[in-house]
Amino acid sequence: MGEKLLMKGNEALAEGAVRAGCRFFSGYPITPQNEVPEYLSWRLPEVGGTFIQAESEVAAINMLYGASACGARVMTSSSGPGISLKQEGISYISGANLPIFYANVMRGGPGLGNIAPSQGDYFQATRGGGHGDYRVIVYAPNSVSEMGNFPKRCYDLAEKYRIATMVLTDGLLGQMMEPIEFDFEPVDPAKLPVKDWALGNAEGRERRVIRSYDLRPGYLEKMTLKLAEKYKEIEEKEVKFEAVQVEDAEILLVAYGTSSRISKSALMLGRKEGIKIGLLRPITLWPFPSKIISDLSERIKKILTVEMSLGQLVEDVRLAVEGKAKVYLHGRPSGGIPTGEEVLEVIKKIMKS
Repeated sequence: MGEKLLMKGNEALAEGAVRAGCRFFSGYPITPQNEVPEYLSWRLPEVGGTFIQAESEVAAINMLYGASACGARVMTSSSGPGISLKQEGISYISGANLPIFYANVMRGGPGLGNIAPSQGDYFQATRGGGHGDYRVIVYAPNSVSEMGNFPKRCYDLAEKYRIATMVLTDGLLGQMMEPIEFDFEPVDPAKLPVKDWALGNAEGRERRVIRSYDLRPGYLEKMTLKLAEKYKEIEEKEVKFEAVQVEDAEILLVAYGTSSRISKSALMLGRKEGIKIGLLRPITLWPFPSKIISDLSERIKKILTVEMSLGQLVEDVRLAVEGKAKVYLHGRPSGGIPTGEEVLEVIKKIMKS
């Protein structure tokens, strides 16, 4: 704390995880997140941690299952296609109530796609991504500073709720350089509270079992309903968002990550011309800030979501609004990046409609 560093977003993410107590990483290379494993390959050994370049994404995520079950703070990272391959493991981890942290530095898709920044993995992140009924806490940074500071939040929540947590970012934020000041003191994993559920030395204690399923009739349903109770508590307590000049707004922008920075630029340009624009930035994509958007839609009758996808965030906005306001979309998929001027032109057309 107190020292400003100039870092690339991916490196800030990796350093933030180490400072937050990460001592195990397994992953597999994919652009545009390769700086994360590259950085951790030398940084983790410095603090007595373990770095493994696995033979595949599937192997990497299952290594996290084992390391987390033993009580370690663990991490993996990838981009869209790699996260897709990890989804079965994330579902198993969620069923087993294991705390993990992972990151998706999004690229254009679908399929192999390209290496340009995109936001097309929103559905994958906010709907769990894999099979079965489960959720993942999703933080969406919009700066290098947040890239570095959000891992600490994710680890704390992962262990509080025994849940998978992630940072959903994109190739632009991963590659850009900005000043960062870490807002927390480095965490010593040895001083963290003892996890009374973790595997390890079995001498002198009751047997512990970690598993992601129960095949006795009716028991799996009970397990899943228990998960649902946890998810409800998270939705009530852990929503985070940023509201910018919404008090007098006549049109509301909703955007996250890179798109929120672009939208803020459009807001500033529009305000200079006398257009009353507000911005609501979800910081947690799940749990989603539905209530504040619903409340704002009672007064603001025109809402524009700005996203680097065909339209995914917009569906959660429409669910929150419940028909109380008109919801519009400006989407640029598969590596298309809007500009502030472009968004402002869309706003002007909406205001005339």
